[in-house]
Amino acid sequence: MPALSTRQIKLHLQDVPDWSKHAQTICRTFKFESFMTGIDFVRRIAKQTLKINHQPDIDIRFDQVTLTLTTHDAGGITQKDFSLARKCDEIFARFLAA
Repeated sequence: MPALSTRQIKLHLQDVPDWSKHAQTICRTFKFESFMTGIDFVRRIAKQTLKINHQPDIDIRFDQVTLTLTTHDAGGITQKDFSLARKCDEIFARFLAA
């Protein structure tokens, strides 16, 4: 899967407005009520990413979880990263609804 152009990335970011581009990655920080709620979120993300064999870099800071996505094989951001970003947003939305 080829890396996306800067123009393509800007267009895709419109579909995931809480994500931002940093160098050759896209990232988002999610905030939770507690440390354990964030850990539960990470577990759900991990299950999904194992299914598609595309894992994010994960930074856990007490009640915040930052996910950073890039496709190392392509040397940048691909459609795969945006698909995973949308999936992560869906999982987070379920946390907010619970």
